Amino acid sequence: MSDAEAPGALPESFDRVNFLELRNNQLSEAIKRVESERHYMEAEILRLQREVKRLKTELDRLRYPPLIVGSVRDVLTDGRVVVKSSTGPDFVVNWAETVEHEKITVGSRVALNKQTLAVMGILPASLDPLVAASEIVDKPNVTYQDIGGLTDQIREIREAVEYPLLRSELYRKVGVDPPKGVLLIGPPGTGKTMVAKAVAHHTHATFVRLVGSELVQKYIGEGARLVRELFQLAREKAPTIIFIDEVDSIGAKRLEVATSGDREVQRTLMQLLAEMDGFEPLSNVKIIAATNRPDILDEALLRPGRFDRIIEVPLPSYAGRTEIFKIHSRGMAVKEPVDFEALASRCEGATGADIRAICTEAGMWAIREEREQVTFVDFERAIEKVVGEEELRKESVTMFA
Repeated sequence: MSDAEAPGALPESFDRVNFLELRNNQLSEAIKRVESERHYMEAEILRLQREVKRLKTELDRLRYPPLIVGSVRDVLTDGRVVVKSSTGPDFVVNWAETVEHEKITVGSRVALNKQTLAVMGILPASLDPLVAASEIVDKPNVTYQDIGGLTDQIREIREAVEYPLLRSELYRKVGVDPPKGVLLIGPPGTGKTMVAKAVAHHTHATFVRLVGSELVQKYIGEGARLVRELFQLAREKAPTIIFIDEVDSIGAKRLEVATSGDREVQRTLMQLLAEMDGFEPLSNVKIIAATNRPDILDEALLRPGRFDRIIEVPLPSYAGRTEIFKIHSRGMAVKEPVDFEALASRCEGATGADIRAICTEAGMWAIREEREQVTFVDFERAIEKVVGEEELRKESVTMFA
């Protein structure tokens, strides 16, 4: 056997240089792949290390002992403070080095260490959720053009509420102080709340709305605290308009003989009086209140300096009823020109809410008969139905009174 035919011998046509280049390329690609995998694993290790660190920090935070909420009673000259904890008694304590002690003032809410009661941090002032939620973020879409028959009342409330906020320099030049508050009185359904909504729409002030009954609380002092926080919110958000609906629920006359619940309502009323005519000025805070029972309001609430302007919102006149009919029927598909004057003459004594119900009922007649337009006959039948229901409602009230 020759050397060329020996086992494992390479053929003569084999190019050793090409073989080495091919092998080198394969090894280079393998090295690159391994390097890429190594970089990926290093990055994954760093990510996992950061995740472990974050989880340890979160675990340490969850293991941190709870803090006690307290309030600062006094700041002493030796660098200590007197705090009242939620457990009851007062304590003289130090503060931690991380606390900005320059910001600690009397009345500040602070977080206290559970064991040493040292001040660990300053907490922001808290507002009751009821007060915080009373701020109207989206302004109502009611305008002065949507209110009929109350031209004089709108002019008076704009002079007392809107102009002092938008044109305060005019009052300074004349030398008069604008009214602090406006009280809207009148029967139910005459448009008192709509007037307040229109004022909120046309001013750029913060609008805070609260129903008077929401200020009546179960425990002693809670109602007064809500009133205090309500005016605190109003001062922080100034210029502000506070609208208290159904103010008679907390503003009734104070009686000598009263139950514990009545006395709590009286405490809330006294806090309201103090806020309206107290030492802290309400220059950029205007108050609008509405009630349909002005006869039971306390005299101290009605005196000048608190509600400087009392605006009566009466039942609409004939011209007012005609205007209200036109306002509520603007968006309705009316088949023919409707004689609103004739409709207004047929519902004497109706309120704006009654006229709105009449227009809605007229549309319901058209829907009931599967028509797409409302006719004059529909309005007539709606008047008969709404007026009849109103009389039945009055008879029921008289029967069960």
